[in-house]
Amino acid sequence: MQSVRIYEMPACKMVSSGKGMFGEEKFDKFDQWLSAQKRGMFPKDFLYWADGGFYWLYLWEEGMVIPSEFEVIDFQGGLYAVATDIDQKTDKKLLNAEVDTFLKENGFEREPSRPELGNIITSPAVREIMGYEQMDYYIPVKARL
Repeated sequence: MQSVRIYEMPACKMVSSGKGMFGEEKFDKFDQWLSAQKRGMFPKDFLYWADGGFYWLYLWEEGMVIPSEFEVIDFQGGLYAVATDIDQKTDKKLLNAEVDTFLKENGFEREPSRPELGNIITSPAVREIMGYEQMDYYIPVKARL
């Protein structure tokens, strides 16, 4: 059984929180806004770390009402290796080794020009049952030359 999968994200528009930290007013407001969006079959938000802060993205859709302090950005998309683990308990060294082995065996390599993304995939109902959240880790990749 493979525990890493390759996912292709299309170029699209995303609503961006801008740089922030959990507990900051603007970042908390983004959390409240995205939590008020209708939940679909799959989560539509992605978090990444860059320039000393978090950036939170949410898939933009036509007709969305977006608070003025957030902007709609162009998201490059691309190929990602995706692995799942327990949020805030992940052994990143082990996860990275597993991803690197998968990439080597399947003709891919890391693409360092794009940030790694994280996405909580657990619904509130499932979190209540399990007592924790699962997180998908998206590692940008490209075909190995």
